[in-house]
Amino acid sequence: MDAPTPTEGGSGSRKQAGLAILPFLLLGLADVVLLLQWGLNPLWGFVILPPILFISVLGWIAFKSGFIRDRGMADE
Repeated sequence: MDAPTPTEGGSGSRKQAGLAILPFLLLGLADVVLLLQWGLNPLWGFVILPPILFISVLGWIAFKSGFIRDRGMADE
């Protein structure tokens, strides 16, 4: 397969962005499952889940659009 081509909005690919965010998303979901297994009210799972998903989506967008690329480098 060919290397992913840059999209109009940036230089990252969806697959690479998904793979970069996946460990953080899985960690957040495991946290929700752990809280529910401890016997907390299931409402707490629904309270914690939206911020986890929101931050994961923001990270995915940042990786996909190339927002994090070339940060901290001096302009040439």
